Amino acid sequence: MPAAEVSVSAGLVRRLLDEQHPDLAELPVEVLANGWDNLVCRLGEEFLVRLPRRAMAAELVAHEQRWLPELADRLPLPVPAPVRVGRPTARYPWSWSVVPFFAGRIAARSEPDDPWSAAATIGGFLDALHAPASSQAPVNPARGIPLAGRAGGVLTGLTHVDPDDRATALRIWEKAAAAPVWDGPPVWLHGDLHPANILVDRGRINAVIDFGDITSGDPATDLSVAWMLFTAEQRAVLRRAYGRADDATWERARGWALALSLVFLSHSADNPLMHGIGERAFRAVLA
Repeated sequence: MPAAEVSVSAGLVRRLLDEQHPDLAELPVEVLANGWDNLVCRLGEEFLVRLPRRAMAAELVAHEQRWLPELADRLPLPVPAPVRVGRPTARYPWSWSVVPFFAGRIAARSEPDDPWSAAATIGGFLDALHAPASSQAPVNPARGIPLAGRAGGVLTGLTHVDPDDRATALRIWEKAAAAPVWDGPPVWLHGDLHPANILVDRGRINAVIDFGDITSGDPATDLSVAWMLFTAEQRAVLRRAYGRADDATWERARGWALALSLVFLSHSADNPLMHGIGERAFRAVLA
């Protein structure tokens, strides 16, 4: 995990709240996660604080602050649109956010009780999200792009998989990469939609979180989640609920699922959760 570029702590959160949002400063602060990009703290019963620990993550938080309030009202699932925005200070260099707390556990640890219904829910969510994007949407050099831009990483990743799987995976990749490229307008994308960014509460999908990679481009990028969480029959339900994935888009989505599974498998030696997501997606793609 990358080292923090600044010192972040519950104490820092408390001091920033005192200075900028004093009406929230008396709420209990509890560290929930100190991850790759952010310190995440529970703030009372209703909120979370997301405090970037790296400059790159600060840029991602800024994207959420700018765009999620515009998108949230037309999405059928809750998303963490900031309810308060913190500004840089002498003690802390970046913007930070107070966002709603959503009940539930990530789908990677608590799968939906009814995966067919969940597949339809995710399909409907993506159908609503994938509207033509603003020309000012954030640019992500690795998401929403033509699959050709991922070829180097895929070919490198395949050198690390079991030789018995490599030839099959390569054929799948070549077929996906040969599919017609997206020729519609760039659409809004979550950009990092996988089972650790989907919340499940009481057996039902409850929210979609972590929009730091929000961008625009080919919808196949987001549709790759179908191979990370669902069986072939359930993927068909998602596709029907989405309603507008032609065969080329669906083929590219399978290619994206392969590409992302290899990223998860290659870069998760210290993260069993993401390694498990990668293994499941890789097996689903090959099946």
